[in-house]
Amino acid sequence: MSEGAAAAEDNGNQLPLPRVLLPHVQWHWATPQAESVLRCGDLGAVLRFHRQIHGLSQTTLGNLLGYDKTYISMVENGRRTIDDVPSRRRIAATLRLPPHVLGVTDPTDADHVAMLQFGDSTVRLTEIARQSGHAREAVAELWPLVARLEGRVADGHTEREVLVLLARARVGLGVALGHVLPEERLPVAARWTGQGLAVARHLGDPAMTSYALRMHGNELRKARLIGAAVDRLRHAVAIAPGDAERAAALTLLARAAGELGDGELFDEALRGNRGLLEQVAHTSLVNPFALHEIQLRGLLKTGRAERAVRLIDSQPPASYAVTPQWRVIEHITAGSVLLRRGDPTGADERLSAAVTDATAHRLPHQLQRVIRATRHALPATRERAEQGLQRLRQDMAA
Repeated sequence: MSEGAAAAEDNGNQLPLPRVLLPHVQWHWATPQAESVLRCGDLGAVLRFHRQIHGLSQTTLGNLLGYDKTYISMVENGRRTIDDVPSRRRIAATLRLPPHVLGVTDPTDADHVAMLQFGDSTVRLTEIARQSGHAREAVAELWPLVARLEGRVADGHTEREVLVLLARARVGLGVALGHVLPEERLPVAARWTGQGLAVARHLGDPAMTSYALRMHGNELRKARLIGAAVDRLRHAVAIAPGDAERAAALTLLARAAGELGDGELFDEALRGNRGLLEQVAHTSLVNPFALHEIQLRGLLKTGRAERAVRLIDSQPPASYAVTPQWRVIEHITAGSVLLRRGDPTGADERLSAAVTDATAHRLPHQLQRVIRATRHALPATRERAEQGLQRLRQDMAA
């Protein structure tokens, strides 16, 4: 195991929790209003905005920057300019801005741009890795990125693009941890997605906030905080900027409602999802294979096992791409339904496949689901699941 993965998968007492951003963090530079001010590159507008946000007088800002009140007033009104590079660089440093927003090139600015490009690439590639069954590798890559970004923000560098990247990286790390941690440690994954949501809420971007709410809600569900999960997912549906995002949130809301045993909400979410499915069926956010599993599990959880039994044979078309973890999840749910139907042979085939794949892809939570499903049946399969879980625990502790 890599050092990053080992650190991120250590036990719940030793795993560092998300760092809460310090009180002095200047969130105002991440707002849409600030983005507009910075885009214009007008030093006077930047100074005026800084004063308004902090409630500073021109005298106080002048003292901070080394100018008198009259000069600050003239700069703000466009009657004077500050064009020399050292002065602009000093102002940028004082206001905690990258120099390029004031038209100054700087070696540290190049590092800043390179960090953002590297970070964006890392987040995108780790999402692909996680969906391909390599969640541990995703954790190992995201862990140092999140630490670097948090250090930068704690130092006062709160440019919007840094905070967007931090929100995405925190959420991605939480989701990846949600695959590799056993059930008793899943609240750690939920904390990371929650910290990503905390940043996203400051950005004034409905798409980013809806995404973070969606991911956080799903991790809360896995951590058995179902009521909180439903609340976050309802909010994600309400603010989703488009049909694809709304359908994705409704999919997870149906899943959480099923876990809660709320048949009415479960049915409502599925109906809403079906209304959007034709328009978004070919996006990566909604997959009929996942919807089939969610419906099966929800029917079981809401006391309608007979409907789940009738539905079990109506598999979605094989043409849809299915990630390894979703295949495992579906095997377990289908196996549970087949046990209800009185088909232990079919159930054992599905659950045995789930044990093999969950062990290979290091999915302890899914092995724990198999153990629960086979509590009163299929002792040999339950024993294999217990042995696989024990091996994964030993690897995590190593």
